[in-house]
Amino acid sequence: MELTPGIIEKLNQLQEKYTAMGQDMSSYLDGLLYADFLTYWDYIHLDTLLSLQSPKTPFPDEEIFIMYHQITELYFKLSLHECRQLAEKPDLDAAFFTARMRRINAYFKALTTSFEVMVQGMEKEQFLKFRMSLLPASGFQSGQYRMIEISATDFIRLVAQEQREKLAQAPIEEQFENIYWKSGATELSSGKQTLTLRQFIDKYAAQFLQLAKDRQHNNLAALYRRLKSRGSEDLSELEKELRLFDLNVNVEWPLSHYKSAVRYLEKDPVDIAATGGTNWQKYLPPRFQKRIFYPFLWTEQQQEEWGRGWVMQTLADMRRG
Repeated sequence: MELTPGIIEKLNQLQEKYTAMGQDMSSYLDGLLYADFLTYWDYIHLDTLLSLQSPKTPFPDEEIFIMYHQITELYFKLSLHECRQLAEKPDLDAAFFTARMRRINAYFKALTTSFEVMVQGMEKEQFLKFRMSLLPASGFQSGQYRMIEISATDFIRLVAQEQREKLAQAPIEEQFENIYWKSGATELSSGKQTLTLRQFIDKYAAQFLQLAKDRQHNNLAALYRRLKSRGSEDLSELEKELRLFDLNVNVEWPLSHYKSAVRYLEKDPVDIAATGGTNWQKYLPPRFQKRIFYPFLWTEQQQEEWGRGWVMQTLADMRRG
């Protein structure tokens, strides 16, 4: 093979790179010469990935349940990857911000539309049996989802609605004690914290509090306000993506869960409790929690009607079906 000027130039650049690091380029070339070619299955650790499903029961549909939740967590990780880029970018502008929000919205669109796997993809009889082997584990215990919420907005927006005004100036630690999702994991009969919630807090509380402090001035809402205060860029496309993100996380995603819960857990005269005893009837519908990341981008009427129409339509459709 002829050593073209372009190849020689690249070799010279490599020599400069390794010399600057005090390394011998010839040794690295030997390593390249003897190394095996990379394969797809090694690069993505495919064999390991496909071995990570360990059902607790003999019911075949439990494996569907496991894989879907694993896929969900990977999409959450992608979303957090984008949030981290935004928080850490020193010269953030509207174009970069908007592009990353489009990515996050694409991830959540895939999550929401794929939830039919949970709604229609398992036999109800199998689910109601194998779910009992999962206690007290619950999808409620997704730490990454809580990290997305913390990265998305001012921490006070995650405090239970009835406590927000009172705790607006309180330390983050006190706000965390009143975070909205704690009320979703109380025992239906006694009102006490479930084991599900206690396990979750023990594992993640320190991480959540540290992230809340780290994102106090560079969560997505704070970053938007910073760009807005400059007044030098058109933020209309960014605002559109932020509103879509607000709907994706706080309406579409929890209501996809609600749709699944109605199918598998609604039963006259008393609804079945979710795994871990979480109070899905009050926790999932957004009209009860009023989780809104960016109230400054919505009208008062839109906030008042938050999620109401979706719930009513979903219930009507499912009962007709």
